[in-house]
Amino acid sequence: MQVVAFSGGKDSTATALLLHERGEEFHLLFTPTGNELPALAKHIARVALYVGKSLIVPPNRSLEQWIDHYDALPNNRQRWCTRLIKIVPCIAWLKRVQGATLCVGLRADELAREGLYGEHATYRYPLREAGMGLAETVALCERHGLLPTFRTDCAVCPYQRLIEWHALWRDHRDLWLQGELWEARTGHTFRSPSRDSWPAAMAELRVRFEAGEVPLRSKPRDQACRVCSL
Repeated sequence: MQVVAFSGGKDSTATALLLHERGEEFHLLFTPTGNELPALAKHIARVALYVGKSLIVPPNRSLEQWIDHYDALPNNRQRWCTRLIKIVPCIAWLKRVQGATLCVGLRADELAREGLYGEHATYRYPLREAGMGLAETVALCERHGLLPTFRTDCAVCPYQRLIEWHALWRDHRDLWLQGELWEARTGHTFRSPSRDSWPAAMAELRVRFEAGEVPLRSKPRDQACRVCSL
């Protein structure tokens, strides 16, 4: 069985499209957090329909359930979210099916990395095999009208930029208020208190945003979690 490690990012989307163009058989393997932005959920379903392949979703706890389990939030000091929500359920699924070939969206212009999920699968890197870098990957997604232009990590990811926190407050009040509840429940914050001059707590950030303050745009963030953005 051949599966694409699919996060909905441009690289895994391009991987699925490349295999689709070649007429290869494959499935899409998606590990949800339960805290996805609406645009990502729509994109996941759209790509699966476009390539005509089944979407495999391994069972796991949601981000909220893990927060309740630990009574803590993922942040820059304890980033358990990627391991528990993305990596562990994928490995568990690979162990169950055995003999799967996992197609990972690493490009030809990235440093070589092997065996992202341990010795539980045979790995392929179709973009790298095709010599595709960032430009070619973006072009492939654009050619099919499936270039994702949104974040693929959690709505309350602690690694997002301040301008992205502002966009979350502006566009998705329900997800924002859920994040505030989690911070109040645990007594912790997603953002680091020493990260910048803005408040760390989402409730305090909301007050500033409601007052009309808008953070300056910053350079694109360093890739904090490659697994969440493939």
